[in-house]
Amino acid sequence: MAKPTDAPETTISGYESFSGSKGKNTHFLWWCAGVHQPTLAQNPTEHPKYHTLGGVLLATFALAALSSGYAFYTIFQHLGWAIAFALLWGAIIFNLDRFMVSTIRKYGMSTSSQWKVAFPRIVLAIFIGVTIARPLELKLFEKEINVEIESHVQEQIKAYNLKLDTIHSARVASALQEKKLLLHRRASMQDTLLKLQHSYLMEADGTGGSGRRGIERITQLKQAAYEQTARSYAQLFPDLDTALAKQNTFLENAAKELANEQDKFAKTAYSNIGFLARNKALQSLSDREDSVFMANLLISLLIILLETAPILAKLLLPVGPYDIAIAKEELVPMHHLEKSIAREQETGPKMEVVG
Repeated sequence: MAKPTDAPETTISGYESFSGSKGKNTHFLWWCAGVHQPTLAQNPTEHPKYHTLGGVLLATFALAALSSGYAFYTIFQHLGWAIAFALLWGAIIFNLDRFMVSTIRKYGMSTSSQWKVAFPRIVLAIFIGVTIARPLELKLFEKEINVEIESHVQEQIKAYNLKLDTIHSARVASALQEKKLLLHRRASMQDTLLKLQHSYLMEADGTGGSGRRGIERITQLKQAAYEQTARSYAQLFPDLDTALAKQNTFLENAAKELANEQDKFAKTAYSNIGFLARNKALQSLSDREDSVFMANLLISLLIILLETAPILAKLLLPVGPYDIAIAKEELVPMHHLEKSIAREQETGPKMEVVG
């Protein structure tokens, strides 16, 4: 009995028609996971695993880019350079992660062999995770770090100023001593003049040594001594004033230079707060505050876990059709090639003997 020709053909749609795995986004995630896309497309049951794996690898790229972007912005203080270096660093980390995941084979290797192959990749992933985590920690504790940096900068300025003060004191010591001697000499000369003047005035009003009021001989002698000394000192006072002015000018210039050097260092210290200073401040906070230490530790562990997650996921995934298909694509040609090489090695010596 002939079958009716108008019966509709019954076909079962593949998983791809429901999962949307033929879309560009899916292919992009496959590429991120480092899979052989034509082979994976033939195994729909494997698509969700490698969608997830590609998404995790893409997340590591985003974390690395954000982390390095903040670090480079701290260094260059330029948004354009920070974005450029962030994309470059993220691409490097992504490429390393993609390489490490794509080179791990599930089929044809024992579990211990897989772990041996993955161990150096895990170590590298841990180092990458630590590198990514630090800038994120710096951003998370930015306000506390700014306060700590202010304290560190003040300590640096204080230490530098103390050093400059020591140098300044040694530099102006001789000038201060000379100024002190000049002032003492000038004061002594003024005191001598004052005593001579006071002495003859007392003789003139009768309160002096003679006790006689008026211009007597003793008064005239004392007045003459005062006037002679005053004339002599009148020639010395300008020289003393000139020497004092010279010393004062030197001391004032030295003080201005000291203040300028201190201000210059303070401005430099505040304007050159970079990644190293922030890292040092965060380390100080971690050493002093247990809560900061625990938070940094948890963040680092989280980033390390995210960085090693693709490799661990690849190791923990069960062997699937895609792994077997990839092994077939790789091992069969390798087996034939080895056979071919072996045959060439066997036939090579015989041909030489015949010749």
